[in-house]
This record gives sequence, structure tokens and C-alpha cells, in this order.
Amino acid sequence: MTTIDHGAVPAAHPRAEYRTCRFSGLRIESSAEKLIKVNAVAAVLFLALGGLFGLLIALTRWPAVQLLPADWFYLVLTGHGANVLLFWIIFFEIAVLYFASAVILGARLAAPKWAWASFILMVVGALMANYAVLRGDSTVMFTSYPPLMASQWFYLSLIIFAVGALIGVFVFFGTLVVAKNEKTYNGSVPLVTFGAITAAIIAVFTLASGAIILIPTWLWSLGLISNIDTLVYKVVWWGMGHSSQQINVSAHVSIWYAIGAMVVGARPLSEKVSRMAFFMYILFLQLASAHHILAEPGMSSSWKIVNTSYMMYLAVMGSMIHGLTVPGAIEAAQRRNGYTRGAFEWLAKAPWGNPAFAGMFLSLVMFGFIGGISGVVLGTEQLNVLMHNTIYVPGHFHGTVVAGTTLAFMAGTYLLVPLLFQRDILWPGLARWQPYVFGLGAAGISLFMMGAGTLGVPRRQWDISLADAILRFEFPSAAYLMMGLNGISAILAATGGVMFIVVVVGTILWGPRLDRAGAKLTFPLHDKARETVSTYGSEVTMKLPGTVILVGIFFACFVLYYFVNWKYLSELWLFR
Repeated sequence: MTTIDHGAVPAAHPRAEYRTCRFSGLRIESSAEKLIKVNAVAAVLFLALGGLFGLLIALTRWPAVQLLPADWFYLVLTGHGANVLLFWIIFFEIAVLYFASAVILGARLAAPKWAWASFILMVVGALMANYAVLRGDSTVMFTSYPPLMASQWFYLSLIIFAVGALIGVFVFFGTLVVAKNEKTYNGSVPLVTFGAITAAIIAVFTLASGAIILIPTWLWSLGLISNIDTLVYKVVWWGMGHSSQQINVSAHVSIWYAIGAMVVGARPLSEKVSRMAFFMYILFLQLASAHHILAEPGMSSSWKIVNTSYMMYLAVMGSMIHGLTVPGAIEAAQRRNGYTRGAFEWLAKAPWGNPAFAGMFLSLVMFGFIGGISGVVLGTEQLNVLMHNTIYVPGHFHGTVVAGTTLAFMAGTYLLVPLLFQRDILWPGLARWQPYVFGLGAAGISLFMMGAGTLGVPRRQWDISLADAILRFEFPSAAYLMMGLNGISAILAATGGVMFIVVVVGTILWGPRLDRAGAKLTFPLHDKARETVSTYGSEVTMKLPGTVILVGIFFACFVLYYFVNWKYLSELWLFR
């Protein structure tokens, strides 16, 4: 049963109410709880809409089905990008920021009225964008490159949404100040909060980049500006478009650490090393946006070489560190919990039936093996020419944003819903299978699109048979097979998405109440969940043979795939 703890509230804020969750031990302030709830619910609703659009796209690109005509395909593609890459993810990230500050630090949320204003602006912007797209005059796809012009309402909606998100980020920073001033924690902020700080700092850069380019573009759509330089647009826009995905990376890595801490009691192997990895994201990760404009003649060779070599490798190093420390922390915790036999008993006896843990670990593996390796290949200047503007690019996106971020956010939801809505997971059997169904579908989408892209299938062409083209081109038969398998994978991922939405919505509405005497969690937390997730501290050093083997396998796959692509590149030289 939860308890209202008025005595812990600072005297200056007598209206603030806190409750202590008896399952996690975390102290939750009422305003923060409400705002996390509404942002998370909005996120799930836009995920449902964006996921539907994504399924329609995959069924259209499946040559045997080709569901939509060309005009509807590009309209739906525009809506899909906005809903899943912006609205679903950023709504959820605002919820994560509030959780990582107010809940983990046990503080009140700073300026709740501003937080509500943030939420309202984001909802208005997201609804306006969908309206602008669905009425048919804003079919410019996610990138919205000039000279394509959308309705003025489309650009205005994104500006309104960005302003709302930026306010939410500043509320997060304010909450950190409140927690520090009111001494709700001791010493340094915990690692999960530090990761959220990283995401918020990158978010400011991202939203500022969006404002710098979208405001002039909006004025252009109104006829107040005569021209938008296409190269300038691309350079600045990708400062938002790619960097927004780096908010995702920082946020979902934080969720990895949070789930490991709260489910199995995992502490980081080294707080300092993990924090340095997050800090490397701030310094270098945005620069990886260079790989989107490597084919642009206006950018100098020196700029391209620096950004796609030294800077990108330093950013990748940060993710590789997390790829070692997250499974390493879990192995150390599992060995401390008694699973010490051989190299992999800790992994075999992990709580795979808990959807939070299963989703987190699948996200970790797929983000590294699929999204991470393909990202390095795409970000290498020489190799980029092999798949630039092919369907390999969205294949990579799906390996990072879907198999990585979305699956991690789904996993985090299985923790947030019981703790905040005080409802136990409804239909736990369905919840247990959901991460596996969705993860398998997301992995298939990524791999098959990357395979088709390697064979040259274009990124933005609705019909790969090019039936209406003046000059015909026939792709290898394997490309058609890949696109068919992509369609099947999309159906599987959509099934997993429906399972997630059914479980979450059903739990919120009808799940067994947890605020009653004797109530128990179906998916229990570690008995030291609060202490582990909300305090600074590193794991006691121990041998981690399982993690060393897993990291060795990753590097072997990395090296093999990297040099396979150099072999593909060398074959092009024969035609010079």
C-alpha cells in the first residue's frame, strides 16, 4: 500500500504531496506522477498511429501486395516519420526526464504549470501536424527538403511542438535545481539521472537546430521569404533530424541502466567510465549527422573526413562502453545473486519472463549488433557511397530507433505503469511474449531493408519494380525476396505493437489495483531497487567471463561486416 508522506515535504511548499511506493521504495510527488502519466499515455497513442502508418508503408513496398497508390504512400510516409520519430519518442522522453529527476531523486517537480503548458503545446503541435499531413497538402516526407513545400500549418505545428518540448526540458533542469536545493539526495546524481541530463543537453541543441531552420521555412511557406537554400536547409535540418536520435540513445541507455538496477540490482561497473561515455555523446554524437550529407558537393572533403572518422569514432566509443558496462553490470549482479556456475548461468537464469528485463536486453543486443554496426558502416565516408539514399538507410534507422529505442521504451513502460498507475500488469502471459514478438519483427525489418539496400533498392521509391519509369531497371530477384520478408516482418512487429498497446491500455483501465493491502507485483522488483537506482556507486570488481565472451563475439561480427563492405566497395573500382 502506498502512503502519503506530508512530513517529508519542504515547508515552503505545503501543497506538494508525496507517496512512497512500497514496491520500489521511491518517493513520488503528485504533480510529477500526473505529468509522467499524461506524457506516457500520449506517447503510446502516437506510437499506435505511427505504427499503423508503418505497416501500410511496408505492405506497399512489398511488391506482391503494393497496398497503397503512390500519392497515398508518400502521404502515409510523411505521417509515419513525424509520429514515430518525433511525437511518440519525444513524449516518452519527457516522461523519462521527469521520472529521472523528480522520482529517482525523490523531489517535487519544478514549475508544474509550465510542465502542463509544455504538454498542451506538444499535443497541439502533434495534432496539427497530423491534420496537415492527412488533408493532403503536406506530403514532404520526414526530411521535408525544399523545394518541396508543405502547408504553413505543418511547419508551424513542428515549431509549436518543439517549443513545448523545450519547455519540458527546462522543467527537468529546474527539477534538478529543486532537488539539489532541498537536499533530496546526497552526493552526485545517480547514473540514470546523469544519462537523462545528457539527453536533455542534446535536446536543447536539437530543438535549437530545428527552430533555426523551421522558422525561416515556415516564413517561406507564407510567402514572406522568396527562397530557402537547399544545402543550408539540409545541413541545419540534420542538426535536428539526426541529433534527435541521439536524445533517444541517451534516454534508452539510461533506461537500460534503470531496468538493470531495479530488476536484478545491477550497479554500473564504474560510475566514472559510464559517465564519461555519456559525456562523449554530448561532445561528438551530433556530428554523426554528417553521413546524411556526404553526397552533397557543397561540403568540403576535409569536413567530411574529420566528421566521419575521428569525431564519429569517438561517439561510437561511448556506445561501445555502454555495450560493455550494461551486460557487465547485469552479470556482476546476477553472480552476486548466486548464479555463479560457468560463463553463462547468470544469463540463462536471468528473468527472461519479465517483459521489462527481456525488452531491455533485446534492445541492448539489437541496438549494438544491428543499429550500431550498420551505423558505423553508413558513417564511413568511403563506404557510404554503397548505400547512400538506398533503403539501407531506413533499415539502419529501424535498427536504432525501433529495435533499440522503441523496444527499450516499451520495456521501461512495464516498470512505469505499475509504479505510477498503481495497477498490476494485465494479461501477464501476453506481456511476457510481447518483447520477443516485437523484437523479432523489428530485427527482420532492419535486416531485410539493409539487405535490399545493399542490392541497390532506392530509399524513397514506392514501387521497386519501377513499372512507371521511362528507363527500366531490374533489381536482382533477391531484392524482391528481401522486400517481401520485410513486409512479413512488419506484420510481426505490428502484432507485437498491438500486444503492447493492448496490455498497457488494459492495465491502466482494468489492471489489478496495487494500492490495496496484500497486493503483489506479477513481475517483482529487486529488494534494493530504490537504493541501487537512486544512489551513486560502482560495482565491486569481479571477473565477468560471460560479458567478455559476448563483447568478443560483437567485435568479431563488427570486423567481419566492416571488411565485407570494403570488399563490396573494391568491386566498384573495377568499373572506374
